[in-house]
Amino acid sequence: LWWRWWCGCGYTVLLFVILATAWNILGGYTGYVNFGSAAFFAVGAYTSIFFHKTFPLPIPVLIVIGGVISGLIGLGMGYLTLRLRGAFFAIGTLALAVVLQTIVTNWTYLGGARGAYVLRPDEMEFIGPYIQYLFLLMLALTVFALSVARGIERSQLGYGFATIRDDELAAEASGVPTLRLKLIATTISGGLMGMAGAPFPYYLGYVQPSSAFGLEYAVNAIAMPMIGGTTSWVGPLIGAIMLATLQQWATVTFSSELGVLLVGVLLVTFVILAPKGIVGLVQGWRRGKAGS
Repeated sequence: LWWRWWCGCGYTVLLFVILATAWNILGGYTGYVNFGSAAFFAVGAYTSIFFHKTFPLPIPVLIVIGGVISGLIGLGMGYLTLRLRGAFFAIGTLALAVVLQTIVTNWTYLGGARGAYVLRPDEMEFIGPYIQYLFLLMLALTVFALSVARGIERSQLGYGFATIRDDELAAEASGVPTLRLKLIATTISGGLMGMAGAPFPYYLGYVQPSSAFGLEYAVNAIAMPMIGGTTSWVGPLIGAIMLATLQQWATVTFSSELGVLLVGVLLVTFVILAPKGIVGLVQGWRRGKAGS
């Protein structure tokens, strides 16, 4: 039992690492704050529900399909909203989440407002408990997401994202294809979030719109990179591990409400005292040490 519990907690922590990393590709590297993270996550989850009812497929295949569909939705969202900037873009992404949740809530084939059940085996041949199988899948997906983020950061694409974040008007004047780069960012970010959501129905065994489109996914996806640091792939990793572990401890020890409160308090604290996050604090300390 203890091993299943640890795998379940580990699955949740890794899930938030992927969501934070995916959000940071658009919100951190490019500077466009996305409030619709839960929508892309839910698209991945309900893609699994659809195929579970229509034509059952292995979870790795569902992860790929969920990523492709969410990526295409991210591309479409980009075409509709990326000409907006600042708060207007953020509101547009939030509106997308509301629209998608309304569609899913009224789609009876996917369970509608009542939700849908997913029957899963207790054991996997050659692997053991099913939750261990899901944990290993999420671990592999986490390595993939971090590799993508690290590769982008050190590539010409990453430098293009940084120019948009620092001064988009100057980047456009210099000939940087800003719209194309932003569309690439929304597609990659949305695709990774959808991939993270695909195994979710098999983890819980039951999914409803209020859980798949839960506010905690949107809030954590923003808070974790902000606390860890948005300018590096390491920041979302640090922030997600720290916050997700704290939330798991608070939920088990006290209540889930305390976990949400901890996220809010830490986010406000870091925004005021350390706007560049933990990575920024460490970099500042190193520069100060080198200067002295």
